[in-house]
Amino acid sequence: MSDGPRVYVVDDDDAVRRSLRLLLESAGHLVTDYSRADAFLDACGEHCRGCLISDIHMPGLNGLELQSTLEERGIGLPLIMLTGHGDVPAAVRSLKAGALDFIEKPFDPQHLLAQVARALALDASRHAARAEEAHRGALLARLTPREREVVDRVGRGHSNKVVAADLGISERTVELHRGRGMKKLEVRTVAELVRLLDDAGATGGATGA
Repeated sequence: MSDGPRVYVVDDDDAVRRSLRLLLESAGHLVTDYSRADAFLDACGEHCRGCLISDIHMPGLNGLELQSTLEERGIGLPLIMLTGHGDVPAAVRSLKAGALDFIEKPFDPQHLLAQVARALALDASRHAARAEEAHRGALLARLTPREREVVDRVGRGHSNKVVAADLGISERTVELHRGRGMKKLEVRTVAELVRLLDDAGATGGATGA
């Protein structure tokens, strides 16, 4: 299931699953469906991308229990919950627990497709943010402890002279570590360095010779 974002459908009603698959595939989406929540959980982990449409009442794990399990396992797929008319209070609980939407059966096809598009866009945004976070972490991991000390202080607005005095090294050594550190971080200006450190939530304090 690593061929791109897809819509996962979990519903024990065969007719509903067939209807959803036909609708979603006609709109160009990749679809995988399951009749039970535990089968979905066996197949999908943190690597899964896309969104999830789940019925709220199913044998075995119900929709709310599935939602709770996803949270426990760190599977952040945007969730759209399908409900019957009598399930609205439970659906509201699902919404408060982080579901993107709940849609009552029989569902309006265009509304459901619009919410799926919204869910997939949200997943793409989250994925891009995680990738960017990982990239920043990889860049910071390139630094030696001393380079990290220097760039952290430069990023806080300290001059080379102040950094040198703070670390007990020469200004020339500060310049060398600063230049090497910024090159490893793929930034050319102090403003870019500040943005990278702020986005990474990085604060100084590494020690080393």
